[in-house]
Amino acid sequence: MSSLASTADGADSGPVTTSVGDRRDQKRDPRVPFGPPPLRRAGRKGEWLLAAGLLIPNLALLFVFVYRPLLDNIRLSFTDWNISSPQANYIGFANYVEWFGRDDTKTVFFNTAVFTIATVVLSMALGLALALLLDQKLKGRNLVRSVVFAPFVISGAAIGVAFQFVFDPSFGLIQDLLAKIGVASPDFYQKPGWALFMVTATYIWKNLGYSFVIYLAALQARRGDLDEAAEIDGASKWTHFRKVLLPQLRPTTFFLSITVLLSSVQVFDIIYAMTRGGPIGNGTMTLVFQVYHETFVNQRAGYGATVATVMFLILLVVTAVQVRFMDREQRA
Repeated sequence: MSSLASTADGADSGPVTTSVGDRRDQKRDPRVPFGPPPLRRAGRKGEWLLAAGLLIPNLALLFVFVYRPLLDNIRLSFTDWNISSPQANYIGFANYVEWFGRDDTKTVFFNTAVFTIATVVLSMALGLALALLLDQKLKGRNLVRSVVFAPFVISGAAIGVAFQFVFDPSFGLIQDLLAKIGVASPDFYQKPGWALFMVTATYIWKNLGYSFVIYLAALQARRGDLDEAAEIDGASKWTHFRKVLLPQLRPTTFFLSITVLLSSVQVFDIIYAMTRGGPIGNGTMTLVFQVYHETFVNQRAGYGATVATVMFLILLVVTAVQVRFMDREQRA
């Protein structure tokens, strides 16, 4: 009782103290909202102007150099136009009917499919293998990395001319190596199958550095804790590669599958320098080379535009399927 009385007396006699936070709460107007002040209309307007200033030049360039030529190409595919003529005659779907009915269409489509599938699969597989090898601590690996990537930056026409001497059946490097083991060199310039193999191998050698560098960057950015966990669990190298490494490389693989595919379908310089679409029977004639041949050699720009439109539609469908497949895997 005495303690309570003394406490009460002290409370009555002494000043009442409040914290800084209590004084702020007492002075705060309840009508003032909490949090940062709302953005002003002038600030939002400035952001819109900045976004427009950054986007409009890029959209204008895309329209001028991508979408407008694409629309003009589709329009020309319905015409019969000699590239030197000032007037194009409208003929409807006659070019498309001719393309689907010609005997060489199957050969051209087959060459394009074989060349594209082989270059995409092999360049990505070999690029991943080299990236796994050169990601380890090896002597001189930086020099080897530079050597592997160097062909990618060299002109395709220059590589095509150089590899003509490599595959020459009379005095080429391949002929010399095969002669040492008593095997005759195939005639790469007279047989369509070997000619297609020649240009495919040349392009894989040139494009290998691109897949290698992309995979190497992905390997160096992978999660080290997952590797340590797999090692602690005693996972084998194959299990680690299949269960730990490949899932982390899935976005990179998807990116490469699209970019390498688009690049392979549009290869022109190597084919022109090495075979010019031959030999007999359009042995290395692909869709993109047919566009050039029909437009500038046969002087049928309307028909060449038809082939280009068909190639665009095929690439559009294939890319859409790839994107849909990747979305399903990510959701799963």
